[in-house]
Amino acid sequence: MKVLLIQPPSCDPITDRVFMFEPLALEYLGAGLKLDGHEVRLLDARIEPDIDGAFDGFRPDLVGLTGYTSHVNIIKNIARRLKERSPDLLVVVGGHHATVRPADFNEPCIDMVVIGEGVFTLREIVWAVGNGGNLAHIRGVAIPNPRGMDFSEPRPYTDLNELPFPDRTLTAPYRKNYFSEWFKPLASVRTSLGCTARCNFCALWSITGGKYLRRSPEAVVEELRGVAEPNVFFCDDESMCDVKRMDRLADLIREAGIRKNYFLYGRVDTIVDHPELFAKWAKIGLAQVFVGMEDFSDARLAAMKKGVTIAQQEKAVKILDDLGVMMYASYMVDPAYTREDFRNLLGHVRRLKHKYATFTVLTPLPGTELYAAREEELISRKPELYDMIHALLPTTLPLREFNEELANLWVKAVPFHRVLPTLARFGLRGMLMRIRLFSRILEKARAAHLDY
Repeated sequence: MKVLLIQPPSCDPITDRVFMFEPLALEYLGAGLKLDGHEVRLLDARIEPDIDGAFDGFRPDLVGLTGYTSHVNIIKNIARRLKERSPDLLVVVGGHHATVRPADFNEPCIDMVVIGEGVFTLREIVWAVGNGGNLAHIRGVAIPNPRGMDFSEPRPYTDLNELPFPDRTLTAPYRKNYFSEWFKPLASVRTSLGCTARCNFCALWSITGGKYLRRSPEAVVEELRGVAEPNVFFCDDESMCDVKRMDRLADLIREAGIRKNYFLYGRVDTIVDHPELFAKWAKIGLAQVFVGMEDFSDARLAAMKKGVTIAQQEKAVKILDDLGVMMYASYMVDPAYTREDFRNLLGHVRRLKHKYATFTVLTPLPGTELYAAREEELISRKPELYDMIHALLPTTLPLREFNEELANLWVKAVPFHRVLPTLARFGLRGMLMRIRLFSRILEKARAAHLDY
């Protein structure tokens, strides 16, 4: 069977100039299908936007689409358009939003929705189509129906070590385009899935039923041997919480003589409790750690179920600074912030002397406890606004003023003289990317009130 896997265009293509990660999920799906002898092509429509042309040139029997909440309408429009071109085409939708809100894809132009890990599910779908099997008997799917979606038996999450390695030949024409700010070219590698934390604004831990799924260090090293890019992003939900596993992985990478620049997610408490682990990783190439700092208030952090304190934040900053590892500090601005809260957050960030900090809006994403608790308060349900820049809960300040305060954080929280030495490590490209990020975020934050 001929299968076309599509990474849809972004709802805001300008952000693609700041970061663009490879479509790793589709590379996994393609690898699984090729094991069964199917002809697979992967179209990254962020880079190659002519979806109709690619479809007509390949004439697939099945199209697979993936995406986040902000992609919902984009996915529906692609599915509708391709169905019109080929009524017998089988359209399958999966990914994060399909997993947390499958009913949002209850559309005539969509044939099946995959819930959860899709590698084995999609292989079974393709087999059933080719052999007259019953699609409704496949675990982990939902079938659109005007009367309400029909759900099959849930599929337990797959042991990550049973998955094939992602097939990066599928993205060979695009690979030079994948990056995150100054990390270019950049490959993405998944070493785990899920998280041990229980933050109320995050759906990642609940998707796996609260389990933290791990790949063996040996398998990760074997995959890294085949990665050509000098920069690697560990796209785990949280990379370092299994300390023994990551300690072992560091040893194996060193013994294998693999030298990359690594970028990964790490929690404040993990950094504070295990500085020796980050020191070991710094010696083998750890260059940057994305740290969800979230807020300046212990009370707010507790309400989020974040499980860390301001005192731990301060220690984590110092530990990474002393190691020469850049902390990519991320804060979430609560729509309930007053002007005093904005001033206090600004003062907190400056006091910690961050070399890099980003600011998003606390957003009730579908599938989270926060969404379940505050869904009735949403001021908009447009999927495109689930971008962490638009406030979807009522703001204490007038919306225009809230957005100005958000933009002000980007301008003032980290003085440029503090950013400059860090960016210098990454050369002129790093500086240009930072300036581009600033200008784009400021433009978008200040105009966010116009999009509702």
